[in-house]
Parts: sequence; C-alpha cells; structure tokens
Amino acid sequence: MKKNVVVIGYGGMGGNFHAARALKSDVLNLLGVYDIDEKRCAEAQEKGIFVYDSLDAVLADERVEIVIVAVPNDDHLGIVVRALEAGKHVVCEKPVALSLDELDQMIAASKKSGKLFTVHQNRRFDEDFRLIKKIVDEGVIGAPLRIESRVHGSRGIPGDWRGMKKHGGGMMLDWGVHLIDQALQIIKEPISKIHCTMTNYTNKEVDDGFYLTITFASGVEYYVEVGTYNFISLPRFYMKAENGSAMIRDWLGSAEISKCKYWYEGEVKPVQTAAGLTKTMAPRDIVSTENFEIEPEKFDVHDYFRNFCRAIDGEEEMLVKHDEARLVMRVMELAFLSAEQGTTVDFSF
Repeated sequence: MKKNVVVIGYGGMGGNFHAARALKSDVLNLLGVYDIDEKRCAEAQEKGIFVYDSLDAVLADERVEIVIVAVPNDDHLGIVVRALEAGKHVVCEKPVALSLDELDQMIAASKKSGKLFTVHQNRRFDEDFRLIKKIVDEGVIGAPLRIESRVHGSRGIPGDWRGMKKHGGGMMLDWGVHLIDQALQIIKEPISKIHCTMTNYTNKEVDDGFYLTITFASGVEYYVEVGTYNFISLPRFYMKAENGSAMIRDWLGSAEISKCKYWYEGEVKPVQTAAGLTKTMAPRDIVSTENFEIEPEKFDVHDYFRNFCRAIDGEEEMLVKHDEARLVMRVMELAFLSAEQGTTVDFSF
C-alpha cells in the first residue's frame, strides 16, 4: 500500500522533483503540499495538487505518514523536529542542517518519537558515482591512491537564497554535501586530515566554490572541487590507482581505463616538445598497457523512496543512516574551519 506524503516547500526540489515524482510513484501517494509563498501555492493548485493552508494543518492531518522537507536550509531544524514530534516520518533535503548540533537535535527527536528521519542524498544514484565506485569496489585497476571529483559550471550561485549566508547558502552546503557523501561511500576508512580553500569570485557573502582534500588513514587522498566560474569543465572523476588510471569525463559518460600490464618498457620513444625531448612524459605503448572503457549502468533515483517506505515497514535499513549524515556534516564543519584558518586540520569527531 502506498504511503501518504506531503511536501513542505514547493520550489525547485519540492515542486519539480519531489511532488512531480510522488504523483507518478508506485510507493507514495501525494496528499498535498504546503508553501509560505502564495504564488507557488497557486502553481500547485493549477496542477490539481491540494494545498494545505498552514504547516499546522499538515501536521494535524492524521493521514500524513511522511513529510518531505524542501525549504531553505536555515528552516530545516524547526520543521523537521515539529514533524517528528507530530508523529510523521521525515525526509529532509540536504544539507540536512547547518551544524552537527542541529543534526543531533533532529536525530534525538527521531529517537524520541520512534519515527524514521533521513536525508535526501539522491546523488548516490548518479551513474558517474556508481561507476567510479564499482571500479574501486571491484579492484579493476587496484587500490586507489587518489580520487578527484569535480563539478563545474559558469553561472555562479543560483540567484536565490543559496547566495545568502543567513539561509545557509554557498556551494559547500549545496554541492559539497553531495560529493563528500559520495567520497565517504567510496572510501570506507577513518579520516586523518582535512584541507580546504574556498573561492568568492562571484559572491562575497558565501563560497561560490571550493577545493577540498580529504586524507584517509591509509594515505589515500580524495579531492573534491566545486566551481561555478569555470567556462571549460575538467573531468567529472579522475583516479590514480596501483595498476593504472581511470577517468569519467561527464555525468553520463563511460569510464576510460588505462591499466598497467608491465611497469618497465625497454625502449621508450621520446616526445618532442618545443624546448626539447622527454621520455618521462612519453605516452605508454599498447604492450605495457591495456586501454578499455566501462559503460555506466542505469539507476532509478526513486529507489530512494522505495527503500524508505520499506524501512518504515521494517523490511530494510534506511539507505542514508544517521551516522553517515553526521560524518558528512563533520567533514563540512572542518572544511569551513580549514578554509578560515588557512591550514590543514586534523580530523576529530
């Protein structure tokens, strides 16, 4: 039987993603939406969606089983806690909170109420992420030494509350939360150090990009870069591993693999550069390397909500667990601290 759901916030994610998908869902039944913006309420009504006249009305409706919170980041805490206290299960958009302390308050409310609470980390279903994780998990080119994960755009921060500090704006909280979550799903090791610098090319109030290096206990480095002033994008993923390299150029592309079969080459043909010859930077030949591609698999992002509904029924564990959300939040907190201090910081939790 489908679970009755209400979406709080009928903006980009609330309206175009959550409500739209709930209307077509095999596990969710959209009872309605609520937004403080009358224009957005009118848009929902024009599409035949019921609009609640207040948050109180949503929480008082005994039919509501799940509340999806898709409002500006600084409003998450109050709504999530109230919904849990009202006996609703809650899915909150990322970043779930502005601090680890806020997140812990939500988790405490979840435990007290006995209702499920989780974060909408939908980027776990991205094909590029699943593909690089598969390459690591299956040891296609051996253990990773360094993974680089990037998202680049050229239009700055979206022109709404995401550019405002009071609402929890900035690209660390907007995109960093996704890419850090992906990193911690790929490398399952204790974290050793965090180093981060942030950019303010198009916005002086919050970061419009950042460069983050997470160093794990074994020495593996995971580099995360978000840029909103890049008119030429670098590859989505690049990995150096024990036995070769892998690269994914864009969101839906295949992985290009160069696997080292033999380290030593007897005769290396030098490369002619403008100022001389070099053997060091000469490309490998087909004898010492094996070059091939791995195609991405297709995934259904709505499996996230299928999992959540089954978790409510006690049939599965939640996909995004509290300890995972807490670890992502702690990495972001230390990234801000590292950028503020201009130094590498030891990881502590």
